[in-house]
Amino acid sequence: MKLKLNFIFNMTRRLRAEEAGGSVRLQDDTRFGDASRAGLFPALALAAAFLLAFAPSALFAQQPESPSAAQQAGVPPVSAAPTPADPPDPAPPDDSTEAMFPHFKDTRFWLSGQGNFIFQTHPEFPALYSGPHSLGPHYDKATSRVMTLYTGVRLNNSTEFLVDVEEAGGAALSTGLGLAGNTDLDIVRNPLLSKAPYLGRGMIHKVFALSDDKVENQRNALSLFEELPRRRLEIRFGKFSLPDFFDVNSVGSDTHFQFANWTIDNNGAWDYAADTRGYTVGFTADFEDRNWGFRFAESLMPKVANGIDLVWKPWQAHAENFEYELRHGFIPKKAGVIRLLAFTNYANMGIYRAQILQAEEQGTTPNITDHPWHITRKYGFGINFEQNLTRYLTAFARFGWDNGKTESFAYTEVDQTFAQGVGANGAWWHRKQDRAGVAFVTNAICKDHQNYLAAGGLGFLLGDGALNYGRENIVETYYTLHVWRGIYVAPDLQHINNPGYNRDRGPVLVPGFRAHIEF
Repeated sequence: MKLKLNFIFNMTRRLRAEEAGGSVRLQDDTRFGDASRAGLFPALALAAAFLLAFAPSALFAQQPESPSAAQQAGVPPVSAAPTPADPPDPAPPDDSTEAMFPHFKDTRFWLSGQGNFIFQTHPEFPALYSGPHSLGPHYDKATSRVMTLYTGVRLNNSTEFLVDVEEAGGAALSTGLGLAGNTDLDIVRNPLLSKAPYLGRGMIHKVFALSDDKVENQRNALSLFEELPRRRLEIRFGKFSLPDFFDVNSVGSDTHFQFANWTIDNNGAWDYAADTRGYTVGFTADFEDRNWGFRFAESLMPKVANGIDLVWKPWQAHAENFEYELRHGFIPKKAGVIRLLAFTNYANMGIYRAQILQAEEQGTTPNITDHPWHITRKYGFGINFEQNLTRYLTAFARFGWDNGKTESFAYTEVDQTFAQGVGANGAWWHRKQDRAGVAFVTNAICKDHQNYLAAGGLGFLLGDGALNYGRENIVETYYTLHVWRGIYVAPDLQHINNPGYNRDRGPVLVPGFRAHIEF
């Protein structure tokens, strides 16, 4: 126990040293600003105590082998095909996430489902002022839900058809406004959307074998094959969510069992093409070799920021995404992976500086949507690391940047982000279906974006009417407990400093509780 507490203390001290490095600059001397320190380290200590409180004393003893967190989540491990020069830990027995009902044994078909319910609240917090798109400073509570039916059929040894039907509803704290790193990735950001079930995913998946040797594949809702060629090209066409295949992280990408914050589960600066519900239409190409892969996606963009309707003219509005993945650990004999992401978006996006100048000439408040139809470009990149520290403990980190001079359009209002955290597998303390984690993320926006909000402008998520800028810093911790046969519950706690990048508001403490059913 003493060793673990010393480890947590050293991690906290290291974070404080990193923050002392000062401000970060973009090209053209775009300043993001100094990291805010007030309230951060008490929150880290609280998060560590929260994590330790739910892990029994057996957590600190060596335990028998058990499945990794990635395998329990139903996704391939981070080093699915290790090279002799970089052997991973010995593979534990296969034991995917436990469901309430058994899945089809016939490998041609897939039928499963899930229900995810997240309750969150926050007490009253200090705020010198509030605007139309602020997080409300008074006590609030909200419950979101997402229910999904996953189906699929394998047409032959290389082709399958996948269809998911989804229903999402409930509410969000302050209708989802006021935070760049919103506390619940499952929320419906437009309360006027229909509550009827809708098509979430519908795609054709084709695999082209480029080698004769095979590797084992753990079947899941996005791939029904039991084995795949070691060297292959995978093509998908249809409706999907880009985070299904890009910027994936085995311990920091899943609101069903892991973190709930937008900028911890995804790269906040990756303004990925999506409608209000997070889906787009297009195709992906994924080349996979023994210890590396490269993937590309071409997809449609929405008509307006965070809009439900896509532009069906890909020669005008479109998005390209690229990702290189190297499955190689930084620690000898420990599995790891690094993913390098780049994206470009072309859509009817405004330019912050142009709208500020236009408003000054007219003597009005700037409005990022007050411009004729014209296509502008947004681009950025991201880095995604994960590294096995022990058989049951995996660290991860993300960094993201985009050219924030162009309107935040599809995901959230973040121009630079850095996140780091750790996820633990419950097999460590003889609870192989449990999970636990703690993470910290710091988000920022560029100077033009700051000036726009300070002048009273509204983004699709942010707008306090004024702005005393500071980085938005968030700590989150959770513990997912398997209760019985596919039923999971998870207490969650988030601490937010400078909500909406505003030093005049907050800090905010958001406790939450998740109930998840896996069918």
